[in-house]
Amino acid sequence: MSTPVHSSTRAEARVALVTCADLAELEPDDQLIVEPLRALGVEAVAEVWDAPDVDWDAYDLAVLRSPWDYIGRRKEFVAWAHSVARLANPAPVVEWNTDKRYLAELAAAGVPVIPTTFVGPGEVWSPPASGGDYVIKPAVSAGSLDTGRYGPGHAAEASAHIGRLQADGRLVMVQPYLPAVDTYGETALLYFADPADGKLVFSHAIRKGPMLSGPYTGVPGLYKEEQIEPRVPTATELAVGDAVIAVLPEGLLYARVDLIPDEAGNPLLVEVELTEPSLFFGYDLDAPARFAAAIRARLG
Repeated sequence: MSTPVHSSTRAEARVALVTCADLAELEPDDQLIVEPLRALGVEAVAEVWDAPDVDWDAYDLAVLRSPWDYIGRRKEFVAWAHSVARLANPAPVVEWNTDKRYLAELAAAGVPVIPTTFVGPGEVWSPPASGGDYVIKPAVSAGSLDTGRYGPGHAAEASAHIGRLQADGRLVMVQPYLPAVDTYGETALLYFADPADGKLVFSHAIRKGPMLSGPYTGVPGLYKEEQIEPRVPTATELAVGDAVIAVLPEGLLYARVDLIPDEAGNPLLVEVELTEPSLFFGYDLDAPARFAAAIRARLG
């Protein structure tokens, strides 16, 4: 069901902010961009991605925001994305970015990526010999769903977790748990398209606190609640973020680059979010207006 934003004057353009049925009126954070868009002559309408009665061609642009229920229906979601002519970010990017095997491609391109082992259905897996903690999650995931932290004393639970995912036909990822996340936390760098030339430029950053305390026991809802606060990124983090942006496709409206330091303090890429990331507009006063300007420029 559409949730329009009404205005006393006729909008010059209409944009769909794509969400899911559980968040039909958008997340509160995404609602912060509605007024800046209106000020630029753009009517923002919340639309549920899999609602059968939406005329996507009636919009000048559809912007992916919170369609977070697609995880168990990725093929359906990707097919839908390809059916929307004017989508940001575009469907080929959505298809590539919703399967975290892209991390291997970025590592091959020289990006400092957290070491990742992929375990396919039917493949035999053994706990890491290093003795440190590690993270298990599916390659198609979001919001810490099906994600757990394991250590030397959790071999049985870890094997069971991987077995469950394999039984569902899912590709599994195993990564070392970086201890810095417990103190320094995770840095998310937010990039928006520059209205002048369309290239991604840094907007703002936030810090996420630790989220994984042990084996996966379930998440009540679409995502696990996060501990968020503003952050001023280091020059090294910005350099890694810019290196990630440099190898991404052109024409993106937004990107989020998530980094955690290794034991030597070097930022490693955990993931780059190009599909439906939280953009944390509420943690920078000017971020909603910057994003609205990026959308307005995309409309011509």
